[in-house]
Amino acid sequence: MTLVVQKFGGTSVADADRIRAVADHIARTRRAGDDVVVVVSAMGKATDDLLHLAEQVSRTRPGRELDMLLTSGERISMALLCMALAERGVAAASFTGSQAGIITDTIHTKARILEVKGDRLRAALAEAVVPVVAGFQGVSSTRDITTLGRGGSDTTAVALAAALGADRCEIYTDVSGVFSADPRLVPDARKLPRISFEEMLEIAATGGRVLALRSVEFARNHHVPLLVRSSFTWEPGTVITEEDPSMEQPVVSAVTHDTSQAKITLAGVADRPGIAASLFRHLADRSINVDMIVQNISHAGTTDISFTVPLDDVAASRQVAESMLEELSAAEVVTDEDVAMVSLVGAGMKTHPGVTATMFETLAAEGINIEMISTSPIRISCMVRSAVAERAVQVLHRAFELGSAHS
Repeated sequence: MTLVVQKFGGTSVADADRIRAVADHIARTRRAGDDVVVVVSAMGKATDDLLHLAEQVSRTRPGRELDMLLTSGERISMALLCMALAERGVAAASFTGSQAGIITDTIHTKARILEVKGDRLRAALAEAVVPVVAGFQGVSSTRDITTLGRGGSDTTAVALAAALGADRCEIYTDVSGVFSADPRLVPDARKLPRISFEEMLEIAATGGRVLALRSVEFARNHHVPLLVRSSFTWEPGTVITEEDPSMEQPVVSAVTHDTSQAKITLAGVADRPGIAASLFRHLADRSINVDMIVQNISHAGTTDISFTVPLDDVAASRQVAESMLEELSAAEVVTDEDVAMVSLVGAGMKTHPGVTATMFETLAAEGINIEMISTSPIRISCMVRSAVAERAVQVLHRAFELGSAHS
């Protein structure tokens, strides 16, 4: 018998009608002979509403208590969905992250999964009961409730699929799959029927909002095939799996953009060994993820170091940098939040020269200045002004003929 993990995002369970539709789909899956484990997010904007409520009562918001508050949203979803399944004659039982055996580290609001025990879920499946698990949450090694950060329910679903040996993990959301660009910006963006884990990792890391980066990493590391599809239309979606070496890969699969980054520059840094190491070690110790890094050519024994971080980490990054001004012999710290990253992603880049030149020529023809550059074997990213990011996506999508008219 096939075991499927099905994850339903916040828009998929936003109200009573949507929850009933999800219950119908789960019931159909069970009738088809598959075992199902379900993961749910909080209803609609419930998490945002809880965050807003926390902001109204406190500026402090200790991480432990914030996690305790936010995990209540998923508990509401899972209980209501179990009730809807019972109405359809499907035996179901709800489990919080801790009840499901999801053990995390002790970092509140962005904990990482250390282990998934899953004994109670296996017992439920053995009794023909559908386990409905609250996504986004777990319990720390010190027995505190924790949350997994942005996209945490995706990570929950993939982690459960890996631990339970599921045949696939289906992610249901408000889009019908992974597209060659954001369809809201590029109307002729094409849905990709299949994409490799490596490409999906780069898409998720550079602004693609369909899947959380950590969930794709988990799926790749544990060889869990993913299917992304819409819970509104139920049409075929995008399969994400191992790269097939026998198939010719498209040169460029997608254009992405990310406006949730900021650039921080330390000006006038002493140009001597160990400076960069000390700076980035201090940032790492604060769990700050750094993406692009540029160090200018030294002049008169000093240089500038620029790097990008998520907007959520700007305050902490600036605090770290300013605390090290004397140690680094730096003049000042400059923060720039008016930037955006635009990227090309495609497995075919590895064997096709000229992609970088075409990208730079296309942006130059539009008068779009490139401030920072980062590359991998299957990705090229440029930092530009946020005001021109959408136009950059549109012209690059057209230049590489990624639209549905060219498929």
